Amino acid sequence: MASTAAGKQRIPKVAKVKNKAPAEVQITAEQLLREAKERELELLPPPPKQKITDEEELNDYKLKKRKGFEDNIRKNRTVISNWIKYAQWEESLKEVQRARSIYERALDVDHRNIALWLKYAEMEMKNRQVNHARNIWDRAITILPRVNQFWYKYSYMEEMLGNIAGCRQVFERWTEWEPEEQAWHSYINFELRYKEVDKARSIYERFVIVHPDVKNWIKYARFEEKHGYIAHGRKVFERSVEFFGEEHVDENLFVAFARFEEKQKEFERVRVIYKYALDRIPKQQAQELFKFYTVFEKKFGDRRGIEDVIVSKRRFQYEEEVKASPHNYDAWFDYLRLVESDADPDTAREVYERAIANIPPIQEKRHWRRYIYLWINYALYEELEVKDPERTRQVYLACLDLIPHKKFTFAKMWLLYGQFEIRQKNLQAARRGLGTAIGKCPKNKLFKGYIELELQLREFDRCRKLYEKYLEFASENCTTWIKFSELETILGDTERARAIFELAIGQPRLDMPEVLWKSYIDFEIEQEEYDNTRGLYKRLLQRTQHVKVWISYAQYELSIDTSDRLQRCRGIFEEANKGLRSCEEKEERLMLLESWKEFEQEFGSDTTRERVKKLLPEKVKKRRKLTAEDGSDAGWEEYYDYIFPEDAANQPNLKLLAMAKMWKRQQQEEDDEEDDEEDEEENNGGVDRGRVEEVRGKEMEGEENGRGERGIDKEVTEDLASPSSEKPIVSEPVPEEVPKESTHDDRDDSDESSSGSSSSSSSSSDSDNGGEKQPRKSNKDSVKD
Repeated sequence: MASTAAGKQRIPKVAKVKNKAPAEVQITAEQLLREAKERELELLPPPPKQKITDEEELNDYKLKKRKGFEDNIRKNRTVISNWIKYAQWEESLKEVQRARSIYERALDVDHRNIALWLKYAEMEMKNRQVNHARNIWDRAITILPRVNQFWYKYSYMEEMLGNIAGCRQVFERWTEWEPEEQAWHSYINFELRYKEVDKARSIYERFVIVHPDVKNWIKYARFEEKHGYIAHGRKVFERSVEFFGEEHVDENLFVAFARFEEKQKEFERVRVIYKYALDRIPKQQAQELFKFYTVFEKKFGDRRGIEDVIVSKRRFQYEEEVKASPHNYDAWFDYLRLVESDADPDTAREVYERAIANIPPIQEKRHWRRYIYLWINYALYEELEVKDPERTRQVYLACLDLIPHKKFTFAKMWLLYGQFEIRQKNLQAARRGLGTAIGKCPKNKLFKGYIELELQLREFDRCRKLYEKYLEFASENCTTWIKFSELETILGDTERARAIFELAIGQPRLDMPEVLWKSYIDFEIEQEEYDNTRGLYKRLLQRTQHVKVWISYAQYELSIDTSDRLQRCRGIFEEANKGLRSCEEKEERLMLLESWKEFEQEFGSDTTRERVKKLLPEKVKKRRKLTAEDGSDAGWEEYYDYIFPEDAANQPNLKLLAMAKMWKRQQQEEDDEEDDEEDEEENNGGVDRGRVEEVRGKEMEGEENGRGERGIDKEVTEDLASPSSEKPIVSEPVPEEVPKESTHDDRDDSDESSSGSSSSSSSSSDSDNGGEKQPRKSNKDSVKD
């Protein structure tokens, strides 16, 4: 720094950068280094080679180098590489003693350095100092016995020197430390190189004890097999199986054992080995075992052997399934089916006992439904396959004792037990069992089965008692009443059967009363008691006005061969029609009228047919508004309604609509005719005058007819003006080929369809020729035409 005269320091001026814009060419640090490397700016020239010409210069050189090495060691005493470089330099000068001294000094610093020992021993071996090398290896394996490299090098040196005893001694010392497997294999291979098989066997014996792995036992057995000692090899496999026991079994051991026996052509031994292994190894650990067993049976076995393999495999699968989920009864069923087809009775019985021991944890019938079939199959197996009736009886009784009858029961078990006792000709035991069932837990199925059993035995008095008990238990069961009555009918006691029916229809509660009444009526018809049958129909009609009852009543009267059957049948139809006028279900009344119409078509006259046709309703299509559950508008729905003549008389608007439709159709027909005539005139311009006048006469006649129709319309309007008129309304004439159907919308006439949303009307008009009224054809007749 410059100083002023006054002694003050002056701060130098900082150069101001005038242009702060970035340079056009940017140079990075990487580029600077690359350029320096290319130009070799940092390379120093190699030192000049020095030539030593005399001993004095050599000593100076050695002194200089030793001083440098010693300085490095003094600075970094623990860096073993400096010691090794120093010792190798001395070795290069053939100064073995000095190199040995350096190695010893280094070992004093770090005696656990493996590389230092190796370099030291290699130096001695290079210079053929065998005893020194042995000394070094002995010291190394004593200090570091777990370093395998020392043992390998030492044994290799002794073997290369031909000192077999010394090499064996090294291996023996090594095996005392129980080294890893490769050390034992090296020792065994050493003995085999010199044909010492017995010594190798003794090494294997110690080896499989120190390292008791399956693969080592297999290697031992293959060693014996390779050298021709088959008996020794088999004994090794047998010892290995005993050694591992059943807790530590391995499939590889048994596979190797089986393949060993297969090579010796001992196929039965192979089969026994595979089966023994499959019985003791879990399924998930025996995949390869199954594979080899299957291959073996395909190669050397028969069909039975192959099936045994498959069965064994499936058995292991089922065992795993039932162990994982004991209450999976479907798996038990599959397992039992397999066992029954292949195994002996004792094995199957054992599996059955294991299966039935898994009682459902919850006492609800839905959980017991599958479980109870295990007992059923068990009992059937004992009876049919093993043919042991006493044990079958014990199975049935044990199952019946197990079921909680106070909560639920299984009628199937009671009935199967009863049938079993009958097959054993023990009728008293069967009756006792079924009686106990009815007393403990009466059910419909139990009563039915017991009654069926007594019927087969022709014990009718017992059947009567059972029916009485059954009806006390379930008096609303119509089927029971019918069966009881049928039994009395078969036995010829009609009065008793009739009394049973009377009791039945007098019950306040019945599940199927219509079936009961029908059976009672059929019974009276079979007995040809026609008056009783009519009485039954009348009593039934007092209870219900169902249309099928009326139709059945009419058909019954028609089926009786009497002179007044047609009058009776017609009278029933008329009475039914009057009774069904107040019925809300108009389809039922339509069904009645259709049946009446068919009757009149077959047996009636034109007058009666015409009368029935006038009673038929008109089918009307209507629309009604739908409402969703939340009250919103859901659109409109079309439906069909039926309007009977007496309903149409109270709704004159319907007649007015029908008349308007007819008038509109007539106007359209007249317009069509005029258009056709104009077309004919244009096409036939030269027609004579007489023909034109004829056409004009027809037009005038049409106008007169129109005026006549308007007069008729006026009369009809006058009729509609008087709502109290009793004049029947008849629909307009419709060609018989086309069924007549009118469309009606609830939105257009809410005032006339609100009271009868399911009603429909028929309309009437005068015909075009003659003006006489014609009866309307029903929709059904139109469809038929």
